[in-house]
Amino acid sequence: MNTEEINPHLTAKIVVSYVRHHRLVPDQLADLITSVHRAIGHVGQPPEPEEVLTPAVSVRRSVHRDHVICLDCGYRGKTLTRHIAARHGLSADEYRQRWGLRSNHLLTAPGYSERRSALAKSLGLGRKLAEPVATAKRQKASSPGIDAARNPKAKRTRGPRPASESNVEAATSTSAERRRSRARPASPSA
Repeated sequence: MNTEEINPHLTAKIVVSYVRHHRLVPDQLADLITSVHRAIGHVGQPPEPEEVLTPAVSVRRSVHRDHVICLDCGYRGKTLTRHIAARHGLSADEYRQRWGLRSNHLLTAPGYSERRSALAKSLGLGRKLAEPVATAKRQKASSPGIDAARNPKAKRTRGPRPASESNVEAATSTSAERRRSRARPASPSA
């Protein structure tokens, strides 16, 4: 439709109705008028055909052992999730939907996933050890006190220390004797 044939009063009515119910900054008013005018001009026209997307590489060739290729731009990397989010503004699901991919289409190189998995397993990540749980249950059942030998982070209770032989010896020795015991032993004279 020709924009000259659009009734300006119709555009004004729509803009006034919108402004009554919404707050606008004076700078936004001009943009609103032009967008309404343009929208009225497109009424009755067939919609513009969507552009047909052509991938940078075929879907079959986008996943390799050591890298994956972005179908939008041809970027090669070990993973695509961060790339498609930063460069194309898409989530993994939106990317798969855009290109008509299955929900299990890989966005991480298989070799990279295997290396990361092996590293995590060697570090012992993801394992649930049954023994600490069993000892904790036995500990609770056996006594309400905390055993410092089994639990290094156990809190100490305040109270008098038990007298042991090492404490008695330390109390009886003089400071000179302690200093001598720390010093190097005298070397035999030749």
